Amino acid sequence: MLLRVRVTLPDRPGTLGQVARTLGVSGADIVQVVVLERLGGRAVDDFTVVWPGAARVERLLAGLAAIPGVRVDGVWRAIGAPTTTGQDAELLAQVAANPADGLATLVDAVPGLLAADWAVAAVVPVDWASRTGGGGATVGHASWRTPVPLRLPEVTPLRGRSMTTPDGTHHAIAPFGRAGLVLVVARDRTETLSAAAFHSTEVDRLTQLVRASTVILGDRLDLVGAPPVSANP
Repeated sequence: MLLRVRVTLPDRPGTLGQVARTLGVSGADIVQVVVLERLGGRAVDDFTVVWPGAARVERLLAGLAAIPGVRVDGVWRAIGAPTTTGQDAELLAQVAANPADGLATLVDAVPGLLAADWAVAAVVPVDWASRTGGGGATVGHASWRTPVPLRLPEVTPLRGRSMTTPDGTHHAIAPFGRAGLVLVVARDRTETLSAAAFHSTEVDRLTQLVRASTVILGDRLDLVGAPPVSANP
């Protein structure tokens, strides 16, 4: 299976090589490495690896934990092949080519781009913060694997951000800036794997995709979640 492994490590020569060697010895085949952050002598790296389905992830975690200064921030299943920012432009081109289905195209593609489990575009009422239990949101489109019934976190659409709910689900949230519409992307927690929270660079990437899609789709977004208008008999 394809796994995403997020590691925080000392930003000094040789440490990245140690992590890569440990992944290989543990049985992981590295297919992509992305540097998310380099700050204050530390780096945050995402490794996408092919991992033998029958192998125990604990062996991988133990090997990484034995490297001085290395911390594993999360290990979770990735959907599809690794992606780069080149896919963002391709996705926006698809949205522009078929704007009638543009929102659905965006929502369906985002989980694969961000190694997430599901995504929804929801219309959030202005009094969301005064409600309890996530009531009142209208789902405009939901991707494959979205849980039913769906319970959204408090997603008052003011700015792009990440958050984690008490059940351990990580969310990235980005507002469209129109009619209370917001895009919510999630990584679920499982019994065997623990995903990392969305990094600020991932939230920025999601926000940029949403902003560009808003420009492309324009007034179409105001109709999301609105009841259909039936013709008079």
